[in-house]
This record gives sequence, C-alpha cells and structure tokens, in this order.
Amino acid sequence: MSDGDLNGRGRVPVIGVFALQGDVAEHACVLAALGARVVPVRAAADLGGLDGLVIPGGESSVMDKLSRLLGVAPAVREAIASGLPVYGTCAGMIMLADSIANPIGGQQSFGGLDVTVQRNAFGSQVDSFETALEVPGVSGEPVHAVFIRAPAVLRSGGEVQVLASVPASRLESGRPAETGPVPVAVRQGNLLATSFHPEVTGDWSFHRYFLERLVR
Repeated sequence: MSDGDLNGRGRVPVIGVFALQGDVAEHACVLAALGARVVPVRAAADLGGLDGLVIPGGESSVMDKLSRLLGVAPAVREAIASGLPVYGTCAGMIMLADSIANPIGGQQSFGGLDVTVQRNAFGSQVDSFETALEVPGVSGEPVHAVFIRAPAVLRSGGEVQVLASVPASRLESGRPAETGPVPVAVRQGNLLATSFHPEVTGDWSFHRYFLERLVR
C-alpha cells in the first residue's frame, strides 16, 4: 500500500487506536498518512465497525487498570477472539501476550498471542537503543527500530511466527539467561506485535504490513 491508498478494497479501512494511554497521536498520524480512517478507542462501543486495532506503546500496567476500570477490557478480548486484526507496539505487545513473566502485582493482559513476554527486558529508559532489523517478510530494506523500556519474547508457541530478533546480549544483565536470538517482532494469525516503536522513527514498514497483510 502506498500513502493514501484504499488497501485495494474500494473503501478506506477503519482502524481503531486504543486511546486510554500511550503513543496514540503518533500511531494515528502514521495510519492516516497510509490511507486509513482512524478512530480513538476508549469504550467498548468504539470497537464497532473497526477493520483493525492498534495498541500503542506506553505503560502496560496503566492500560490494564484503565481498561478494566472503564469496562473496555472484556470487549477488546472478545474482539481479539473474534479475529479482529490487532497490532501492538511495546506496551501493546505486553497487552496482547497470553503471559507476562514479571507483571506488576495483579497486572492482566488482553491475551490472544501465544507468547510469554518480559517487561523492561532490555533495561530502563537510559538503556534505550536503536538498531537496524532484517525483516524480510515485512520490508526489503532493514527496518529502523527504537527500543524504549521494551519487552522481549521469552517463549512463543508453535503457531507464532518470529519476524525479527535481536542478540541475547542486548538483554539487561541479571535477566533469565538466553542462548539464542530474542524475538522482538512476532505474528500469530491476525495478531502482530513489536517490542519497538515504529510510530516514532519514520519507518512505516510494520504499519504497511499490518494494513496490507492483516487488515482485509
């Protein structure tokens, strides 16, 4: 899809951005530039009529608490179970994970993605880093990725496709030992998740992939 396309469907795709907390405006700008109509999702009723949903980076524990307090969490879980395409970045990956290795007390997720993730796996804010990722299934060129207090995938189920990884040496010291590459971009059916923040880099490869390959 090129900027402003209609995804070949004859109409503009309607994409919700989970708008209780996080990088909402940044994702909305990218999606709109790629031709989608963007709808902020703050309540269960906002999920009606969507072709896809993006869960942004931010604070996963805050998203969890607010989504349950406002009663939107059950509706998001139902939408995921019904097959709605969803893309989660950073905190959004945590919200999509079936299991969180180091949750804050009582923290829950929406689930749907058969992975176990670790919060802040690469360290604190001062340990943020940028790198170029080879993601042949998504882009013909290396993808510029920014990791900010990012999660990592520690375990993935058999139906999960690993799209990109980083060396285990990137993990913060003292975390569980890893012997191989650490997944940072995964897909399972209509669910897509990245540890990093493509909405802030100007590299829209994953947003295009989401709209072209998952949103129908």
